[in-house]
Amino acid sequence: MNRFERPMGGASEARVEYLDADFRILSPGSFVRCAVTGDPIPLDELRYWSVDRQEAYSGPEAALARLTELGLTPH
Repeated sequence: MNRFERPMGGASEARVEYLDADFRILSPGSFVRCAVTGDPIPLDELRYWSVDRQEAYSGPEAALARLTELGLTPH
C-alpha cells in the first residue's frame, strides 16, 4: 500500500459545496450522507441537494420529506 491508497473497505465521506446544477468537492471522499435518511450516497449517484441548506438527499422522496418537514410544500 502506498500513501495514495486507502485501506480495504475504507470508503470515506467527502465534504461538498452544493452549487446550482453542480457541486464542488472540498475534501475528497467517495460518498456524502443523505440529510434525511443518513444513507451514504456515492458521489457518482448524487442528483438531489439543496443549495440553500447545503445538504444532499438520496432521492426525490427524501428531498420532498425535508421540504414537508420544513413546511415548504403546498397544502
